[in-house]
Amino acid sequence: MNARLFVLILTAWLPGFLSAAPLNVVLFTADDLRPELGCYGSPAITPNLDALAARGTTFTRAYCQQAVCNPSRSSMLTGLRPGTLGLYVNGTHFRELKPDVMTLPLWFKEHGYTTRCSGKLFHNWHTNEKGDPRSWSAPEFLHYANHGDDTPQVVGPLPENHARHSEGLRKYGSVGMCECYDVPDEAYYDGRVAAEAVRLLPELKEDGPFFLAVGFWKPHAPFNVPKKYWDLYDRASLPPLNPDRPIDAPEIAFHQSTEILGPPDKQTPPTPEQVAEMRHGYFAAVSYMDAQIGKVMAALKEQGMLENTVILFWGDHGYHLGEHGLWAKTSNFELDARVPLIIAPPSAKHPGAKTASLVEMIDIFPTLVDLAGLPATPGLDGVSLVPLLNDPIASVKPAAFTQHPRPTYPDRTPKGQPEVMGYSVRTANWRYTEWRNWDSGSVEASELYDHRGDKPELSNVAATPPDQAAFEEARKLLHGQFPLIH
Repeated sequence: MNARLFVLILTAWLPGFLSAAPLNVVLFTADDLRPELGCYGSPAITPNLDALAARGTTFTRAYCQQAVCNPSRSSMLTGLRPGTLGLYVNGTHFRELKPDVMTLPLWFKEHGYTTRCSGKLFHNWHTNEKGDPRSWSAPEFLHYANHGDDTPQVVGPLPENHARHSEGLRKYGSVGMCECYDVPDEAYYDGRVAAEAVRLLPELKEDGPFFLAVGFWKPHAPFNVPKKYWDLYDRASLPPLNPDRPIDAPEIAFHQSTEILGPPDKQTPPTPEQVAEMRHGYFAAVSYMDAQIGKVMAALKEQGMLENTVILFWGDHGYHLGEHGLWAKTSNFELDARVPLIIAPPSAKHPGAKTASLVEMIDIFPTLVDLAGLPATPGLDGVSLVPLLNDPIASVKPAAFTQHPRPTYPDRTPKGQPEVMGYSVRTANWRYTEWRNWDSGSVEASELYDHRGDKPELSNVAATPPDQAAFEEARKLLHGQFPLIH
């Protein structure tokens, strides 16, 4: 074979060979993050996630399956709904219920990937088993702890604490609800999580295809991040708060905000100054988390891995910052159910696209498997979102479903199980919720919010639906996913 013919054959063959090379996966996770990002139209300062959104697709109507850490994360990481897992609480590890269930990183590991984890992915500081060792090629790093132990680690004395109004709010272990020390990023968990991920990348580059999970602890309370992120915001310029409860909403739809305000018998309403400071702290924590993602993204670029790595960012559930009179999560309202989701595959077909198609967190597992070209995982409840990456105006499902029990944390009660379960469906224009007795299945209360003109969900119109046909369709979808007991 002459040299010219060899070059022609090699030129024709090499692109196909390169395109068949396995893709790496980087999965970024944030804790308690509602879609408070610049790319979602928020005043939050998030240049790194905005840049990621410009590389891929932003999902503007993505929903978690339950608005609390362990059920949400366990659901996403197994691709199974909370009802399939039987998991609705923080205190039970999913392997206690289904010892042999497949997880997203384990599926990649079983198909030749090196799987590593830096930071919080599985939620397990409440549970007996910590993390999920079988899912990883090496032990997880800083994967479980207590948010209240995230005190600044520095050499020498701490600088002045600039928090002024945290007294009287719940104290998170050793940490005040709001703290503002002038310390390096690595003084807190998330700076160390990013540093470990950056350290791992050169090693992973040599190991062949890899799946790297990078789990950030913020913006979860306490609102304690380095001062430079607090200084990004003028507190008076943040969006105004409307604390009104929805008209005609049933009492069971709400909760007591104990995560932020403490036990009900010891609560006092936060002052306007405390409310403003906590909201400021949440935005500061979002920017701190965003900066850590920027460090990992820069390292991926430096290692020359951006063009062969799928990058996915998601938040485990939404959050209330005083809206509806609520703080934190554990409701079925839109603010708790809706989450940020950005998917950026190499050479995205529609970089910078946004899709309003309804999607769920159980769809992440099959999507990453699909993008990596691995065999489909049997028995998942979710569907691949690749069709939406190819066509942002397409649709993969008619609705998204979220649920939450009452009491809010049933494993902390003598009964140990729910008394009522709230089942919620989100369609293109409506949110419909039924609160059902756990034992009998009877409907004790219902909610209907018309998102065509009531995006903040301030008026429950279940008693007088403005569009009876649309209401019946939403109810039919809900009953199809969560059948009534007859």
